[in-house]
Order: sequence, then C-alpha cells, then structure tokens
Amino acid sequence: MKAVSTYGVVGVAGLGAAAVVASLLGSVAPAAGDDSFPGGVKPAANERVGIQDNVLASTLRETSVAWGQLPLTNPDSSLGNTHYGYNTSNGGPLTQDPKEAFKTEPDKNVYLVFGGHHYLYQGHEGGPAGYVTRVDLDQADPKQKVSLVADKDAAGAKVPTFDGITWDPFTHQLLLTAESSSPVGGVFAVTLDETGSPTTPLMRLPALGSGGYEGVQNDPDGNVWLVEDIGGAAAGTNGKGKLPNSYVYRFRPTDRSDLTKGGTLQALQVLRKDGTPVTAAQLQTDGRDPFIVALHEFGASFGTTWVTVADTANATAGAKAAGATPFKRPENGVFRPGTGFREFYFTETGDTNALSDLPGAFGAVFRLRQSGPSADTGTISPAALGDLTHTGFDNLAFATADQLLVVEDAGDTLHGQRNALDSGYVFDLRSRESGTPARWLAEGRDSSATYDALFSPGYNDGDNEITGIHVSDGDTSVAGILGTKRPTPFTQGWRVFWTQQHGDNVTWEVLPRSSGNRD
Repeated sequence: MKAVSTYGVVGVAGLGAAAVVASLLGSVAPAAGDDSFPGGVKPAANERVGIQDNVLASTLRETSVAWGQLPLTNPDSSLGNTHYGYNTSNGGPLTQDPKEAFKTEPDKNVYLVFGGHHYLYQGHEGGPAGYVTRVDLDQADPKQKVSLVADKDAAGAKVPTFDGITWDPFTHQLLLTAESSSPVGGVFAVTLDETGSPTTPLMRLPALGSGGYEGVQNDPDGNVWLVEDIGGAAAGTNGKGKLPNSYVYRFRPTDRSDLTKGGTLQALQVLRKDGTPVTAAQLQTDGRDPFIVALHEFGASFGTTWVTVADTANATAGAKAAGATPFKRPENGVFRPGTGFREFYFTETGDTNALSDLPGAFGAVFRLRQSGPSADTGTISPAALGDLTHTGFDNLAFATADQLLVVEDAGDTLHGQRNALDSGYVFDLRSRESGTPARWLAEGRDSSATYDALFSPGYNDGDNEITGIHVSDGDTSVAGILGTKRPTPFTQGWRVFWTQQHGDNVTWEVLPRSSGNRD
C-alpha cells in the first residue's frame, strides 16, 4: 500500500508528519518572463526532531519517481540486489528492524531520453555490492518501473558501490565512480544501446586511475573530469577538523571514443602569489597554512596548472607526489552553461563539524576559469563560501546559466550541533560575490531514517541526505553534455530530480506547483 500526498507517492515506512501548511512557506517568485529558479523557504531549515516533511519553495512541488521498496524487474538474488533501495543478502526485513536489510542509497541521477523514452539512471552507494539501476519514468506500474542495469564485471564478480555517474556520449557509456581509496576506487563503465539498455557488463577503466572519486563530468573535448572525496587526518586543537587530502583530476584520453586506449591523468595544482605550487606537504602539516585562509576569502584569485599523475594505480598518492594541491573534501563539479566550458565549479564539503577551529572548516564552492576545457593553466577563486548555516556542500547543478543549485550533506553530527537538517540552496552567480543563498528545499527526515538515527544496526546511515540534484533535458548527443545548453527548468524538456538518500531512499522530481505539466 502507498500513500499519496502533495509530494507524490512514498512508501508506508516513509510517511512524514502532517502536510506542511502554506503559511510556513515563503517564496521568491520569478518575475514575468524571468526564468529564475525559485528559492525562499521558511523556516530556515527543518529541526532535527522526530519525523519531518520536506519543505519546498511555495512555487514548487515534488513527486516521487522511485522509492526504496520498489522491486527490481530483474533482481540478482545471488548478490542480494533485489530492490531499488535495499540489498537483501542478509535476509533481514527491508526496514525499521534491528536486523534490517542493507540500504543501498541510490545516489547521483542521470536523465536520458532514448527513442522518445525517458529514463533516470543511478549508481548505488551503500550495501555490500554495487549496482546500477534504471527508472522508467514512463512506466505507470510501480512493479515494472525499476530495472537492474548491471552489478557484475565480465568475470561475474561483484563490483564496488558507486557514488558519481555521468553519460559519456563519445563512448555511449555510463561512467560511474567508486568512492573508495586505492585499489578499490576508480571509474567503471557500462555501454548502453540505442534503447538505453546495457550491452556490456561493468568494466573498470584503469587508465583513469584508482582513487576515491565521486564527481565525474565530461567536456566536449572528450576529457573526463574527476573530483575526489577522501577525508584527511584529524587536525586542529581539538581534533575536530580535517587536513586537505583530496584532489581534482582531468583525464585526457588518447581516443575519446574508447577510454580503454589510455591517456593522461592530470591533477590540479594551485600556485601561490609568488608562482610556487601549493602542495600537500605544506597543507598537511597542521591545516593552518595561510593559503587555506586566503583561498576562503571573497576576491581571492590564484593561478592554476595541471600536473601529470604518474602513479595512476594510486591516484591520491600520485597526485601528492606530482605536487598537486589537495582540498578539504571536494565532491562534485559541473561546467557553467554559456561559458564554452571555460568555467568549472566544484564543491568543497569542509569538516562537517561545528567545533572545527581550522580555516576553511565550512567549505566553499570554487570557480576554475580556463581559456578552454583542455587548457593547461587557469585561475581559481571562491564563488561561494560556507558557514555554520550553509555547509557540507555536496552535489550541484546549474538550474539556469546564472543560478547554481547546491545541496548539503552535513551529516548527523553537524545536524545535531546546529539542530538543523540539510537544505538545498540557489546561488546567484550574477553578483561578483555570492552572498547568502536562497533556500529552495528544507529536507525532512522520514520515519525509516529517524529509526536508523536512533536505533541503527550500524551498517545503515541515519538522517536523510540530499543528493543527486540533476537538471537535464535528457539529450544523449555530444550537444547534450551538461554545460553546453542553457537550462530552462520545467520547459523545453528540462527536468529536475533529486534523491532523498538514506531512510526510504526516495528519488523525487521537482515540478512547478502551478501545473502538473511540462512544456
């Protein structure tokens, strides 16, 4: 049995509290003819108390397109990959039980249209075995809605869990990232045919290196951009901060239509004002290097260059040896539309602890400017800076050419410290310094996530997390690479999705409240 609300269809275990009344919503409504993405949610964020509903800007609504309890049409019982959001290999019930099933946490979304049919693809981040799913957005029968794309390699072995995903139109493959330290982490691929169905098992792409990659993004030159998320060692006077330990990479393939033919893995190096490189040896001493302070100040600008990573078997160590510059948990990156792929934005999560006394503790969104996606040099500057209220920046997507959607993954510890669950923000980049963003989403906490936060068996996460924010028109051609076209949400085929990870693992589509139709 499913329950219907203004937010769509959700599993029984995920029913929230009473519907949020209109008086609790504020809005920044777009003016006539304005394509702005609306923000303005009040109160500031949902408190971390009990079960909470999601709250969207008053001009928006959401409807669920998939949820954890949906059975896969072609399950793999041998590995326990049987449901959209659950791995049942331990034989436990799906949720809210001391021995509940593993929650697989569908993560980033990729929306693609094949032959007029509309699909949403995800890799799964949690559980004992990784897999890839496809949600049929045109299928009305819930039991026929989600299929298993792949969960094994060519040898029939299971694969790591996946975090990032993107569509590579040059190879006609989904590229997926396994966010684990070497040798487990790296990039995997599965080829799709013209109907959007898989034609190959998952295969590792060794040339792209092994590291804790999360973000993955293509550019029109065929390069693959990778953003790594590996937490550094504890630091600061109370040990609540973390040392920078993760890198931004660019893979330049020998043949962009075949990534198995190899290429060159590069890592981003930032230069001090005197032209010398900022290296891990400097930043990993105590986490207080003046460069970290300067990088997290509006108006800052530093030169950049790309260095070659020789040790791709351990990309993190190889980037460090090459003199690349580590960041405080960068997670995902996207190109700004309308810039000819000359502006790349990536998030930095920070320390996700209110007690950290290190510079850069609350993260940022950085802007990398180059003369083109394959340029050797550029400049980096902060486009947005985090604070206690706005931090844990994770996934991001451009809603328009000027508006950047950034969502939080602050984590249970910080949720408790600030008594606030995660939020989704709209940063307006038309101003030189992005100030306080508009909140378009105040995430709630479903009953399953609330149970796990209080009584988790230890292998499932607690509070819900916002992930997979995705704005796309589903174009599978080279012209559809994100960053090529200027997005127009809710019109001309552009659709908006996000996943409420953990708990019931519901994936939502965001729609304008005024109409249930897309132009």
